[in-house]
Amino acid sequence: MKVYYDTFGCKVNQYETEALRQRMALQGYEDAPTHAEADICIINTCTVTAQSDKKCLKLVRRIRAENPTCVTVLAGCYPQAFPQEAQQAGCDIIVGTAGKTKIPELLAEFLQSREPIQAVAPHCTGEVFETSAIDTLQENRRKTRGIIKIQDGCDSYCSYCIIPKARGHLRSKPAEEIRKEAEQLAINHRELVLTGINLSCYGKDFADGTTLCDAVCAAAIPQPIARVRLGSLEPELLTDEIIARLAAEPKLCPQFHLSLQSGCEKTLRAMHRRYTPEEYRRLCEKLRDVFPNCAITTDVMVGFPGETQEDFQQSREFVRACGFARTHIFPYSPRHGTKAAEFPNQIPQEEKLRRAALMEQTAQACEREFLERMVGKTVQVLFEKENCTEFHRGYSENYTLVKIVRKNAEKSLRGALFCVKIKKAEDGFCLGEILP
Repeated sequence: MKVYYDTFGCKVNQYETEALRQRMALQGYEDAPTHAEADICIINTCTVTAQSDKKCLKLVRRIRAENPTCVTVLAGCYPQAFPQEAQQAGCDIIVGTAGKTKIPELLAEFLQSREPIQAVAPHCTGEVFETSAIDTLQENRRKTRGIIKIQDGCDSYCSYCIIPKARGHLRSKPAEEIRKEAEQLAINHRELVLTGINLSCYGKDFADGTTLCDAVCAAAIPQPIARVRLGSLEPELLTDEIIARLAAEPKLCPQFHLSLQSGCEKTLRAMHRRYTPEEYRRLCEKLRDVFPNCAITTDVMVGFPGETQEDFQQSREFVRACGFARTHIFPYSPRHGTKAAEFPNQIPQEEKLRRAALMEQTAQACEREFLERMVGKTVQVLFEKENCTEFHRGYSENYTLVKIVRKNAEKSLRGALFCVKIKKAEDGFCLGEILP
């Protein structure tokens, strides 16, 4: 039977879909190139915003219209957080994030009985990390960077966020398992990305003092691995000790995605974030002192309930002062089941979009200034598959997109690491030339 996989959301979901695809392949299932040619469609959902839910449900309706005999599996964060709503989608199998690895067994059961299966199990305290390592020999090798999921769950309970309900409590992959998976991925990859739901909390469920540094060191052990990159981090958990240990690992990429959400202290308190703008600013300064050519990227939310024009302007000025290399901006989206959804003074959608556009102007100005500062520097670029005949393209250690003019009939540089001198900054990328 042929299976089509659709994945929404973060790198954790991408990792879990690939791990599932490999398990399915071992049981004889083949990949389908499209929904229309599939016997089974598995939709791995995201529920971080209401818009994410709508996109997932729209896809389900499309699949059922185009391929009505196809077995549909709705899996992941959306059914875990909203099981009753998910049942209305009319899928054959519904399973949450708890037990997602059981999909092959659930499919076998459904194909035998043809009875709909609702298998959303609650997350519980003391739950262990559900191991689902990726075998690089089966992995999609078109990806230049390998991904390792090292952590799951979140206990922060920010007032706007449904993820603790969707993902459960903190749990971490043991460092030895990370090392073994890194050795497998090193066969085809020069760079690894460590990802998780709340990556900064890695190791907090262990009693031996394990921290994120141990995961980085474990992933860096295989010699073919040249670079280890971190996913999104919570700023209040990056202590001086952890920063010093990270700086001692030469393979760590100096790029830090520190989720800000707001540059206004009042708004951060309402969000239940555990730092102030001043503490965040000092962390940025510390990272730039320890990693001189680092890039700091972030997420910023606009239109949080109760955010006044003055609060928004304060947040915008803070983003400007921080000088982020890249900023992901999104309007606040109410999530049923979170505290913020019940807060008074909800901001109209039109105003949220207006503020997002203004914040985007500030973010783009910061990005241009960051790229201008890259001019004249020598960086190491890991090249990816070209998507045009004009340029080779890849990313530096600090995740700057770098393009090199491609000569006629020149072979792909995909997977190669070269030292590159940055010559010019353009919109969203830098132009450079490879050094001898």
